[in-house]
Amino acid sequence: MKVLTAAEMRDVDRRTTEAGIPGIALMENAGGRVVDFLVERFSPLGAQRIVILCGKGNNGGDGMVVARQLFTRFPGLWLRVVLLADPADLKGDAAANYRMLQACGCPILRGVPADAICATVVVDAVLGTGIAGPPSGVAMEGIREINSASPFAKVVAVDMPSGMASDAGDSPGEVARADHTVTFTAPKLGQVLPPNCDRTGELIVVPIGSPAELYAGAKVELIEPSMFRALLAPRPKWGHKGTFGHALIVAGSRGKTGAAVMSGTAALRAGAGLATVASAAGAVPTIAAHTPELMTVPLAETESGGISRAADIPALAKGKTVLAMGPGLGREPDIAELVTRAAAEFEGPAVFDADALWNWKPFRAGKHPRILTPHPGEMAHLTGRSTKEIQDDRLAAARAFAVEHQVILVLKGQRTLIGFPDGRVFVNPTGTPALGTGGTGDILTGLIAGLLAQFPQKPAESVAAAVYLGGLAGEIGAREIGEKSFMATDILRYLPAAIERCVAG
Repeated sequence: MKVLTAAEMRDVDRRTTEAGIPGIALMENAGGRVVDFLVERFSPLGAQRIVILCGKGNNGGDGMVVARQLFTRFPGLWLRVVLLADPADLKGDAAANYRMLQACGCPILRGVPADAICATVVVDAVLGTGIAGPPSGVAMEGIREINSASPFAKVVAVDMPSGMASDAGDSPGEVARADHTVTFTAPKLGQVLPPNCDRTGELIVVPIGSPAELYAGAKVELIEPSMFRALLAPRPKWGHKGTFGHALIVAGSRGKTGAAVMSGTAALRAGAGLATVASAAGAVPTIAAHTPELMTVPLAETESGGISRAADIPALAKGKTVLAMGPGLGREPDIAELVTRAAAEFEGPAVFDADALWNWKPFRAGKHPRILTPHPGEMAHLTGRSTKEIQDDRLAAARAFAVEHQVILVLKGQRTLIGFPDGRVFVNPTGTPALGTGGTGDILTGLIAGLLAQFPQKPAESVAAAVYLGGLAGEIGAREIGEKSFMATDILRYLPAAIERCVAG
């Protein structure tokens, strides 16, 4: 699903009207879709008390369409329509809809009535995507009215919760609370990035008439199961373990065997036909004992139990479909040389995580996909910036690094981002605070490797599937056993349920 900035949305609207669909028709469609949602979610509407707050711009115009359709379609409905503007300040399609609302006989109030405290549904049509900076004046008063409404009243935002920044994860001023946001054509950037994504409530995306080809080139996309559902299709009946790829996981060291076990097991659980874990010789017996389905290779080790630079990773990786490297390796000087050689020489997709990133030497990737999966601290290390700078604009950081180094960059965290060499960025909507526990990154590395082992020619879909499914498995598990009790290996426990849900659609 494409995600648009405010400027891109304005361009889509402009080109739609130029193609022959006038703005007044788009506004009518927008208001109609909101009414459809109200009918679907809050029927019977006759049992509701609805207050609609309208600003002076196009968002207010949408709200007045909602008011007119409710007033004319549901006679006797308890409805209060409040215009937070001087009618003389209305322009264009908003002014036209104000006149139509008057003509149909619907009362229009200039101030919030005392009985609004009884509302069960509040429709927020005060400010839309056109806001620049913090809200002020009567718009700010409207936002505060919404936020002071009864906690039992459900707030439905029209296109955007008022005051929310369209193009950033955070907003400069007060934002109207929303239980549901009905947005038009496509999600807006601010609605899918944290913390704003937590302020939209349920996000419902509805078409209003703009042809999809007008925004097909947008560079940001929200991950949906339809993007990778083909990867989850039933396997061919003639398939065997050699059909579904062989993942090599270079991970673990003495005292850090758990990371290797989790990554290798996750690769198998994601569907790899075979998985081999290569680790320091002293770590291999523990790894092999934990998961018998894993093959193991002991590597020469240093005195402290890490992998020695004598290990020939490129030679070991020959014949393997995918290489994953990093979990539990440690940060000894030998690791940097191993990572650099593997990244440069392995002829296939390769995933680098954890300690491999702390020993990463920048290079521009060639024809084989290189996937890096840093958390914000590791991203700061890779870029030489502070963690705060990374977190202040995660999307820009992920995109810039992926383009500069021609890698696929998975920036973990709330709303994990996947940056691509061509400047595209995927935003993952799944996840839960339950995933904030040790080992979840090791599991993700294995999931990516397991999917890439099966689909090495589909790196974008494989990475998107791994990130989405891991987050969804976390959500399902957290609901069942609680956020605090959730462990990283529970991702694998609930992965089948996540896959089943995505297949079902």
